[in-house]
Amino acid sequence: MRRFWRSVGLMALAVITMLSEVTLLTALHAAEVAKPNILLIVADDLGWSDVGWHGGFGKTPHMDKLVREGVELDQHYVQPVCTPTRTALMSGRYPGRFGPQALAPSNLRAMPLGTVTLASALKSVGYSTYQSGKWHLGARSEWGPNAFGFDHGYGTLTGAADPWTHKYRQGNPYENTWHRDGKLFHEEGNATELVAAEALRRIEEKKSPWFVYVPFHAVHTPVDAPEEYKRLYDGVKFHDDPEKHDSRLRMAAMISQLDTKIGQFVAALEKTGQRDNTLIVFTSDNGGIESLKNNYVGKVGHSPLNSENDPLRGQKNTLYEGGIRVCAFANWPGRLAPRKFSTPMHAVDWFPTLASLVGYDSRTDLKWDGVNQWPVLMGKSKPHVERTIYIAMRNGGRVLRHGDWKLLVPSKGDPQLFNLAADPYEKDDLAGSQPDKLADLQKRLAEQRAKDNPQLPADLAGLPE
Repeated sequence: MRRFWRSVGLMALAVITMLSEVTLLTALHAAEVAKPNILLIVADDLGWSDVGWHGGFGKTPHMDKLVREGVELDQHYVQPVCTPTRTALMSGRYPGRFGPQALAPSNLRAMPLGTVTLASALKSVGYSTYQSGKWHLGARSEWGPNAFGFDHGYGTLTGAADPWTHKYRQGNPYENTWHRDGKLFHEEGNATELVAAEALRRIEEKKSPWFVYVPFHAVHTPVDAPEEYKRLYDGVKFHDDPEKHDSRLRMAAMISQLDTKIGQFVAALEKTGQRDNTLIVFTSDNGGIESLKNNYVGKVGHSPLNSENDPLRGQKNTLYEGGIRVCAFANWPGRLAPRKFSTPMHAVDWFPTLASLVGYDSRTDLKWDGVNQWPVLMGKSKPHVERTIYIAMRNGGRVLRHGDWKLLVPSKGDPQLFNLAADPYEKDDLAGSQPDKLADLQKRLAEQRAKDNPQLPADLAGLPE
């Protein structure tokens, strides 16, 4: 009898052990599935109606397809200019929290060394991390991508560069800015092609899970692209004025070049069997600029007819919707159901959202301003309907959106109040007729401003911007 019960006990132990192993393997598999590859693409100065899915002049078939088959982020907010949006993406915090240097385009270090970034967080949970393109969070080598969590960085440290010479502005201490892992060097070729080739190489290496961050220079001035992309618009007359026609043609070609490169990323993911386990996120860093001059080292002409933001009001460097509400989408086959996502969100949301997705849990309070949008994007949770979004500029201009209401305080002049649900194109200023709502949003805005750091970090004082 003892032998019988002993045998039963051994069998039970074996079953329990087997079930435990199955449970462990299931948990490990779930953890593996929960860590997708992440491809984060940032266009530069892309206007609302530059793209095909908004009925724009640019031919963007690859992105149009990703939008149709993914989640169109219809109310995706960013900062009105470059450095601040990139700071928000990498930190999950509004840029003013780090000081005034992070509230405007700058070659100063935007965030303190040691700041936990999206890249360093992902790296801590097993991700290979790569950056290819425009950095613009500090133009010195010691402030580059490698100092903020990226295994490898490539492209320009400054905010922009000529697409052919890869140089910044003439006479600027950061005129030579093309680098690999912080080491400056010279390389022939078109910048958009080179940046895409580097990203493709990282995708094809399949060092999963990986995070590939591709902040393109396209379509920032100087605006130009190889002839093959201009030929896509043969027979199209953009303007009677030859200079404006050429300007818009170069812009359209650069948009199509950007789109083609994204199409190549998708093709590489499919070819290497990684497509179903890769989340693609796309955004612009701010709205488009409608005309501008080229001040960079090279031979590219000016852009008197450049981007379009219609029907949104405003453009880059303004706080109207055309400057801060941008083209954006997320695509993950089998995980994100195709639809238009009209819940307001901001660039600061991506760090907490992706952290939640991959199981990252910080040991310290990172003071995120962003919120985890993943359950909402998946359709498993209700939207954050009363979400507050705060956007500030170094010149003193600022915006607060709360629910459907938007308070805009210009650097000079009276505050403006809009109900974006009823007036998405900001034609009807209600500041005079809605004093209670105005007062409520002004109070909320003051609470956000109080969290900003008004002081330039001492070690940055006197350094060239």
